[in-house]
Amino acid sequence: MNSGDRTVRLGAFGIGLLLLALPVQAATVLSVGDGDTITIASGAQKIRVRLACIDAPETSQTPYGMESRQVLQGLLPIGSEVTLRTKAVDRYGRSVAEVLKGGSNINQTLVRSGDAFVYWQYISGCDRQTYSLLENDARLKGAGVWSVPGGIQRPWDYRRGRRGGSSSSSTGGGASTTGTSSSKYRCGEIGSWSKAQNLLKQGHTYLDRDGDGEACESLK
Repeated sequence: MNSGDRTVRLGAFGIGLLLLALPVQAATVLSVGDGDTITIASGAQKIRVRLACIDAPETSQTPYGMESRQVLQGLLPIGSEVTLRTKAVDRYGRSVAEVLKGGSNINQTLVRSGDAFVYWQYISGCDRQTYSLLENDARLKGAGVWSVPGGIQRPWDYRRGRRGGSSSSSTGGGASTTGTSSSKYRCGEIGSWSKAQNLLKQGHTYLDRDGDGEACESLK
């Protein structure tokens, strides 16, 4: 790396990013984790990708968490050929990138349709003016997340609140033992990715180790 490279702290993701100057990279979509996370194959590599400069509702977030994931699945079906405009790589090895399919910038498409928010705190590396115009247009049209009466909690606030409440998840609701050692699950014992997401919604937040709103990614 040259002397211009630097490490920055991305607090809301809970990760450190190492800024890179990488060329556009060809890839094939293997799966969609949530509204802003995919897994791709590039050559012999299997890479997790966090879409840069946007933040979509978490899959465990109501309303609009699962809807956001479904929109991205529609835009990037398994087998789709894409290219990555990589901005950084995080400590978990995920590429943080703008994803291009044909002539479309998928990150911008999600903002335009109201299926993701601009992540203003971490807009560096993206075209700030374009993202601003797209989000403002989606808001004025009441598209996607902007159509929910009263609005929805921003995903970065949702993650912060969930982390803050995880220590008390054993008290309230019907699952009074959630969070105790006797009720904890291991990903390898759950059996399916969909069951893991249901457990996450029930309060088993420890299954989401990297805080991206998806439990037990290894089960895909």
